[in-house]
Amino acid sequence: MVPFNKPHLTGKEAHYMYQAVSDGTLCGNGKFTKLCQRFFEEKYGFMKCLLTTSCTDALEMCAILCDIKPGDEVIIPSYTFVSTALAFVREGAKIVFADSMGTNPNLDADAIESLITPRTRVIVPVHYAGVACDMDKIMEIANKHNLLVVEDAAQAIDSYYKGRSLGTIGHLSAFSFHETKNIISGEGGMIGINDERFIRRSEIIWEKGTNRAEFYRGVVNKYGWVDTGSSFLPSEVISAFLWAQLENLDEIQNKRRALWNMYYELLKPLADKGCFSIPEIPEFATNNAHMFYLICNSLDERTKLIATLKDNGYQAVFHYLSLHKSEYYKNKHDGRELPNADRYTDCLVRLPLFYELEPEDVERICSVISNL
Repeated sequence: MVPFNKPHLTGKEAHYMYQAVSDGTLCGNGKFTKLCQRFFEEKYGFMKCLLTTSCTDALEMCAILCDIKPGDEVIIPSYTFVSTALAFVREGAKIVFADSMGTNPNLDADAIESLITPRTRVIVPVHYAGVACDMDKIMEIANKHNLLVVEDAAQAIDSYYKGRSLGTIGHLSAFSFHETKNIISGEGGMIGINDERFIRRSEIIWEKGTNRAEFYRGVVNKYGWVDTGSSFLPSEVISAFLWAQLENLDEIQNKRRALWNMYYELLKPLADKGCFSIPEIPEFATNNAHMFYLICNSLDERTKLIATLKDNGYQAVFHYLSLHKSEYYKNKHDGRELPNADRYTDCLVRLPLFYELEPEDVERICSVISNL
């Protein structure tokens, strides 16, 4: 069975992890943590980056920095992973779900303004499959209504909107280095800070509510408990693993894009015939080849496709379930129908895409699909 995903090792991970152990500093915010954070700040233009133990942690930091209070409203797409909503729910927010676009699973920016009330505090666009939402439109709405924007860029490393790196446009952002992502550390994440007013507090929240980071830099002569927070920073072992991945980012991305483009060229003739839909990258966005997906015409067609690929030795999987219909939140939703989110829930299927996948595998997968 060819899996949906297989974590890629560059060959340096164990070496750097051993080096971290040998250096005698295994707790967070050491040499490898700083190397990774500096890499993102310099390559992509973040004002400040802090590694976390997961993207969920990064989103929870964002919710704290946004100063969410019980009853505040946060607009997010229904078609997303639970962490996008959960981070704000934990702070007492009411989630206002927005529908996806008809052309792709990203948040429909044209639907946002009608959802804004006096209680709205934050908009959370999710860059699905690493493809940018319409950030100019979203930032214009946010500025008009004095709202904060948190980019859920879990899948969006090395992807751009009109030449700007995703995650650097909103006030805050969150990334994932889970083993299913392009660049991995097993579990892991990062918060991006693009607004000066959040920089100092982000370090305090990151360090369990203390100003220890300032103490280590010599800014204060002692540190103590000054705010809320948690132990969000990862160990040096995780950061060392991540550093080996970042050193090979271009090579990893080039291989993934080649596989993605191969899928696209082989499946486009079937998409043109209406057999299913395939991803179309907007002119304002780049493609980081995080995922190749199909949108089938019905749930039955998707079920048949997944089963047929499995019978032929290939694991394809569906993705999110609409959060507005989830067991936990359905009674809190305002009852609006979100047809596009439900369509992606029923019809979207993800095909295998990972570094070790061979072009011959892509050809065979597309052949199986063509013969359905």
